[in-house]
Amino acid sequence: MQLEFFDVPSPCIGVCQSDDKGQCLGCFRTRDERLNWLSLAANQRQKVIKRCQQRKNRKTKPAKIKVVEVIVENKQSSLFEPPSQSQIDNSNDGDFGDFEL
Repeated sequence: MQLEFFDVPSPCIGVCQSDDKGQCLGCFRTRDERLNWLSLAANQRQKVIKRCQQRKNRKTKPAKIKVVEVIVENKQSSLFEPPSQSQIDNSNDGDFGDFEL
């Protein structure tokens, strides 16, 4: 067990604004962490500071964007050009459903 000779200072940087989750935009503490800071023991304060650093890292890192490749087949080149013979063959496969000719 390590002896604590110095009090753990508040991570407050004086911004004092909350986001929609209730986390401070300056120090990243939650409402409860800010409210109870003075009553926390030194080891609890250190845990709060560690969580604040993790929140800051998550918030400041750029979001990863996933790139998905889409393959389009049988694309008609233009509406003004007639469809290719393979497109005609695929559309006339002989299955007329419930209709009789």
